[in-house]
Amino acid sequence: MTWTSTTTQSADTPAPRMSDRSVVNSYVRLLKQGTVTAPPPPALPKPRRALRGIMSRPERLRPDEATGLKEIRAACPELNAVDHVRAFGSLMHEHRGNDLDEWIEQVRRHDLPALWQFADGLLHDRDAVVAGLSSTWSSGQVEGQVTRVKLLKRAGYGRAKLDLLRTRILLQP
Repeated sequence: MTWTSTTTQSADTPAPRMSDRSVVNSYVRLLKQGTVTAPPPPALPKPRRALRGIMSRPERLRPDEATGLKEIRAACPELNAVDHVRAFGSLMHEHRGNDLDEWIEQVRRHDLPALWQFADGLLHDRDAVVAGLSSTWSSGQVEGQVTRVKLLKRAGYGRAKLDLLRTRILLQP
């Protein structure tokens, strides 16, 4: 019996039943002949899920997520930059701008051209980068207000003059 004989039978006649052993033996025979290919490797996770695993702290990953991240890193050697990206994130989060030179030296020890380019860009204005990483001040509040003003301006575009825009900006909380 061949694989095609079961698929070409009419709906009236029941397909002959095969035992599990004979199905496996048939599959192995066809696999050895080269007519059946091996099943494809499991698909890599979606980019968003991979990014979540990369950007999360390693201790917060579930065991299956950690295993998946190891598989992704094995499939794509460029993702070995994850450790350096996390280290730079901790520099920013913990305001350790003075450790920037040490981080750059660690990046230079590995073959990661994209991070080398990023590190070179940081060195062009090193003093400002160190000050920005060390400072506890944030421009988030100012950026939020700028975004709000732009939103109000776009909402009134073509309908309101400057005096109405000024009133809306000053009166809205």
